Amino acid sequence: MKIGINQGTTLENSTLALDLELCEKHGYDYIEIRSIDKLVEYLETHTMDELVQFFETHHIKPLSLNALVFFNNRTEEEYAKVVAEFKDMLEIAKTLKVDKIVVVPTVTEKKIKKSAIKESCVEVLTELSDLAEPYGVKLALEFIGHPHATVNTLAFANEIVEAVNRDNVGIVFDTFQFYAMNSTLEDLRNTDGSKIFIFHINDVDDYMPGILLDEDRVYPGHGAIDLDSILAILKEKGIHEHVSVEIFRPEYYQLDAEEVIKTAKETTIQVVSKYFEVEKVY
Repeated sequence: MKIGINQGTTLENSTLALDLELCEKHGYDYIEIRSIDKLVEYLETHTMDELVQFFETHHIKPLSLNALVFFNNRTEEEYAKVVAEFKDMLEIAKTLKVDKIVVVPTVTEKKIKKSAIKESCVEVLTELSDLAEPYGVKLALEFIGHPHATVNTLAFANEIVEAVNRDNVGIVFDTFQFYAMNSTLEDLRNTDGSKIFIFHINDVDDYMPGILLDEDRVYPGHGAIDLDSILAILKEKGIHEHVSVEIFRPEYYQLDAEEVIKTAKETTIQVVSKYFEVEKVY
């Protein structure tokens, strides 16, 4: 299993250029690029050609672009902007040779019927699938474990992906999102392993599901999530290619970025190596 990191882990104490340098130093295989902000910031002082050259001359490679956010149940005007943004992301993906884009469902306090959410998600993901297909890009739907997220459980994400029924539409399986709204191990057992395009690992403080926020995330193995049972099921399903650590912890943002990057990898390996052989770079 190869090890990746999502830039959310160093969101407030690093840059894309520094993340790349440190992740290469500490032997990461992949990085998930935050195209919504960190890539924009990078391009203020660097060029896309420089980024391409970095990936061509170093071990670390891009795993995904993060993210197309709030894609469903939008107004006609808002949806036009979503599609335009996605088309731009596809061009970036082509340039950087990225084959996965994370898509995030709308989070809103407005009450929307589940049937309407599903209808919108299926319609939009089908259109985005058509746009992505010529680029060889996969869409990874990330359900968000929060009461106000329109897609907030693994079961509902699976239901949507099954209805879309496209080879290039699957899910992000994130252990925090899974725990945060009481998705179950049975839900995971019922998940089509071939549809898990990205696996995010993290842990969380011991609060009750339903009130958790991203800031409650901690390093893998340092919290309340039953990672052992999750990893055992994923192993049974043949999910072994890569895992990406994603943490949004304010306390970690106060630390030196290198310390966070180093500890994130060490704790991830400590947890997953009980179930998977981890590829050692150096």
